[in-house]
Amino acid sequence: MRKVAANFLTITKSVLIRSMKTFVCACLVALLFGNFSPSFAQNFILSGFVEDASSGEKLIGANVFDKESLKGTSANLYGFYSLTLPAGNHTIIASFVGFEPTSVEIDLQKNVTLDFKLGGSLSLKEVVVEAEQTSKIQEESQMSVAKIPIQTIQKIPALFGERDVLKALQLLPGVQSGSEGSSGLYVRGGGPDQNLMLLDGVPVYNASHLFGFFSVFNPDAINSVELIKGGFPAHYGGRLSSVVDIRMKEGNMKEFHGNGSIGIVSSKLTLEGPIVKDKASFIVSGRRTYIDILSRPIIRNQFKRDGIDGVAGYYFYDLNGKVNWKITDKDRIYLSTYLGDDKFYLDTEQEYQYTATQRISDQFGVNLNWGNLTTALRYNKVISPNLFANFTATYSRYNFSVGQSSKTTSDPTDASINQNFSYEYSSGIYDWSGRADFDYIPNTNHHIKFGGGDIYHTFIPGINVFNSSFGGASDIDTTFGASRIFGHEYFIYAEDDIKIGSRFKANVGLHFAGFVSNNNHFKSLQPRASGRYLINELLSVKASYAEMQQYIHLLTNAGIGLPTDLWVPATENVKPQYSRQVAVGIAQSFLEKFEISIEGYYKWMNNLIEYKEGASFFTGGTNWEDQVELGRGWSYGAELFLQKKVGKTTGWIGYTLSWTTRQFDNLNFGKPFPYRYDRRHDLSIVLVHEFNERIDVAATWVYGTGNAVSLPLERYAGLDIGPYSSGFLSNEVQHFEERNGYRMAAYHRLDVGVNFHKKKKYWDRTWSIGAYNAYSRKNPFFLNFESQFNAPGSPNTESKQLVQYSLFPIIPYISYGFKF
Repeated sequence: MRKVAANFLTITKSVLIRSMKTFVCACLVALLFGNFSPSFAQNFILSGFVEDASSGEKLIGANVFDKESLKGTSANLYGFYSLTLPAGNHTIIASFVGFEPTSVEIDLQKNVTLDFKLGGSLSLKEVVVEAEQTSKIQEESQMSVAKIPIQTIQKIPALFGERDVLKALQLLPGVQSGSEGSSGLYVRGGGPDQNLMLLDGVPVYNASHLFGFFSVFNPDAINSVELIKGGFPAHYGGRLSSVVDIRMKEGNMKEFHGNGSIGIVSSKLTLEGPIVKDKASFIVSGRRTYIDILSRPIIRNQFKRDGIDGVAGYYFYDLNGKVNWKITDKDRIYLSTYLGDDKFYLDTEQEYQYTATQRISDQFGVNLNWGNLTTALRYNKVISPNLFANFTATYSRYNFSVGQSSKTTSDPTDASINQNFSYEYSSGIYDWSGRADFDYIPNTNHHIKFGGGDIYHTFIPGINVFNSSFGGASDIDTTFGASRIFGHEYFIYAEDDIKIGSRFKANVGLHFAGFVSNNNHFKSLQPRASGRYLINELLSVKASYAEMQQYIHLLTNAGIGLPTDLWVPATENVKPQYSRQVAVGIAQSFLEKFEISIEGYYKWMNNLIEYKEGASFFTGGTNWEDQVELGRGWSYGAELFLQKKVGKTTGWIGYTLSWTTRQFDNLNFGKPFPYRYDRRHDLSIVLVHEFNERIDVAATWVYGTGNAVSLPLERYAGLDIGPYSSGFLSNEVQHFEERNGYRMAAYHRLDVGVNFHKKKKYWDRTWSIGAYNAYSRKNPFFLNFESQFNAPGSPNTESKQLVQYSLFPIIPYISYGFKF
């Protein structure tokens, strides 16, 4: 039976790949020969920017179209649009979800520059015309794409009341969280290293605070969030499973504003405004936790009870900043940066009388730090009415370090007593990069993008620094560990969003990439295609195919997710990761307010890495390549997404049915095994309702099949047989029948929240109250075998019992927000 199933999967795989490659070729032929035929009618170009009238903020993805012909286009990532129309009178409409549409009558007799400024709010109105004028899901050529408005993210209840971008994305179909409270993303069977996290176009290598419970993205500083799970456009590359493209706000061009909040664990403050009105603007946003400050007196008193002067604490902070300068109507410069760190510290000092005449002081310290720094310098240029250019230079840095130190001094000084010891381990990855991207829109049937770039990587797989001096002996000062590794990752791409006739539309392209490091040179040509065919005005069928290659790996430890994970490059022994993904689906709008999509996908992944049995970050060693196994994986499933975007009540239902499997030659006896985060069923329900301008409520409910874990079936007393052995039974040996062969209990949770808004004389205030895990479900965090001692006289005085540990019961929250 297994052989028949294996043969069926092999045949299915072959048919799917051949079919999708035929689909790609057909799309490329259409790209080369379709819809570029000359027209004898005189055409002119209408181009410009679409922005928020109140702030000057660009509206990414806003729709601009001709009311009569229904020919239209969408604004790019910088709010620029270009629309080619025949000469004559036209009614041009610009629209964006949540804004009043704007229409302009124009007699087009030459190329015209026209900027649209949208105002007003539709959030409380059941306005049908607004829904009709925004882009519909069945009309888009891309599939496996989701966008969540920041306004919605700000209303979704969250752990400790800390609104979180990545936690909101976890509520979408095809996206899973790792464990209780974690902000990690596992997309369509992929790992967290396979997600390209972009903040203003700069990769963020560690997106977590507080050991994974919060993400580094502050919603107050964010303009838009887009998640791509498959059918990747050719301008993205470098990861296998997803792209999370987050764009920061640009800063208010019109007037000075601020907003902030005070919560249980952190406070935030955002300031924005014009440097020169309608010419230059800025935005600065900061967030910091303060539990360490509030708990410091308690901790000091606890130490003092033991006769120790000490302090300990943990905190994290984020700082976002951006400057936006409009040089001319066609030229603009942006400079954005992000800085965030997590810090844990423990410092103690104890003094005592050593002899009648001498006192001793012992000092001890531990520190654990990790954080990101990203910077992007961007120049936009409108070269012509239908050609837009963007040039970007970026820097990204991720550092992790852990250290310990101790110092003993005497008074008066005695060299035989004094000693000093310190140890520090550090790792990280640094990137310098540059890229050029172009948008060329020859007519309404084509939107061509092309460009290229280079990333210069510096990998620091792990450096140990050891210093010591004892009792006047010779000092020890040494550094050891893996040396730095350097690499270049380069790429070029071309793609076209092409429309053929009134029913067929596709996004097709090629992404060529290479990686050079340590005399190794890897190259790959990655075809991408996604398309839709309109069956009628409200229903379409879609399909996509994408090949992706990833030149960097993440050595990950299973468990709570300490930031000890190491980024390492592809080498001669550890090849680049590679994936192919196909997807098919349908999309439909109905009842003028709802959208539904159903997608099926299959993804193959090669050259995945895992630590060998018994190996981890803590085993040390200078060559990380000797500690890993290479294998493959596959994931397939179906996703349902039902969404309502407009009206007083909004939200969505997302359901995923999926299977994810891994296989390594030297793990699990070479047999396939479920991925730790293989989750058969995953369901999320999100509901947001606005009663009026003063009160809105939100609730989310999630359900997921339990994570797969490895548990021993038997245990034995091992024999101490080393060269200095005692010959007695000692260490316990555990026998595992299979890897990840046991399932934890199912996970489910309800979060609720309500926001109370009120306009004051000088500011607007919001009280937010709610609860995480409202019915206090004891969800499994980890399992452990523990000893249970039986009553005297029992046949076995000790037995093992499997114990489930849970992390969060019901956690109420309250916060105060303000705007001015």
